Amino acid sequence: MKENTFLNGTVRQHLVDVFELVKEVVRLREGESRPGLVLGLQELGASWDGFIGAYYPITSNTIVINKTLLRRIHEINASLLEPYAFHVLLHEYIHSLGYFDEQATRRKTYEISRNLFGERHIVTQLAINTKRFFPSLVYPIYGWHPPKEISTIELIQGYTPKSTNPSFT
Repeated sequence: MKENTFLNGTVRQHLVDVFELVKEVVRLREGESRPGLVLGLQELGASWDGFIGAYYPITSNTIVINKTLLRRIHEINASLLEPYAFHVLLHEYIHSLGYFDEQATRRKTYEISRNLFGERHIVTQLAINTKRFFPSLVYPIYGWHPPKEISTIELIQGYTPKSTNPSFT
């Protein structure tokens, strides 16, 4: 039941709010936007090799965040949840804009983070070296999809029409 308590209400709304901020920052700083995206949560778990924090299925309209990792961050160091959410949503949003090369996406994530927050801010530090904070994080390769036996994607409710209506970009 701890998972349900953690992932209900405020955390879900917080993810929506952070995602709206990410989209606005990218629109203002880069002049790019992607209408119609939704956020999803999925139990992606972890393995001895590490874990995937989030992914964007190419040609989809969904950014999927690993519920397992969110819960773990909340348990270990809840103060990292907001900077992590901004970082991972920015990274995946950049993928959704057509940046499929992982190094180019990381570089763009870093540049936007540095310009917005400064070099020493934790969001920028996550962009520089996520493994410093999450040593087992792995980045999915181009076109990665979770195995079929993984749980289904649970869409996060709470979007305003601005979030999903293409005429508002």
